[in-house]
Amino acid sequence: MNKALIFIFMLFLSLLSVSNAQIISVSPEYQERYDHLLHELRCLVCQNQTVAESPADLSNDLRVEVKEMLERGATDQEILDFMSDRYGDFVLYNPPVKPRTYLLWIGPFLLLIGGVIFALMLVKRRSNNVVDNELNENEKRRLKGLLDEDDKEK
Repeated sequence: MNKALIFIFMLFLSLLSVSNAQIISVSPEYQERYDHLLHELRCLVCQNQTVAESPADLSNDLRVEVKEMLERGATDQEILDFMSDRYGDFVLYNPPVKPRTYLLWIGPFLLLIGGVIFALMLVKRRSNNVVDNELNENEKRRLKGLLDEDDKEK
């Protein structure tokens, strides 16, 4: 019985956290642009969700801000520039390529190249450690003698 109550309580708590996302009504003329902009902006709290998907309070604030800017007549680029100026390029899901974001754009490729170089060095180092196991003439004669002895005993 206690386990069932705990389960119901945990379920209730999880539903409360999901209900944080506010539904913001936008004029039908702005709806398409609004949806597009919300998918272009990253939630700064969640960091792996768009503003459209995030239930965080900051995302609610950003949704309201985007709605108000659309109603004031701001263009999509003006809204994205405003958000970028205010929160940094990280708020954009597709940050612009500029000196401050070079590492962001080139970093994954550098990591991949570094990993390949490391793997090649590791393989080369291990191949150099392989010892030639070929027997010299004395060892071959001794082995043959031991095998012959073993055959005679059987």
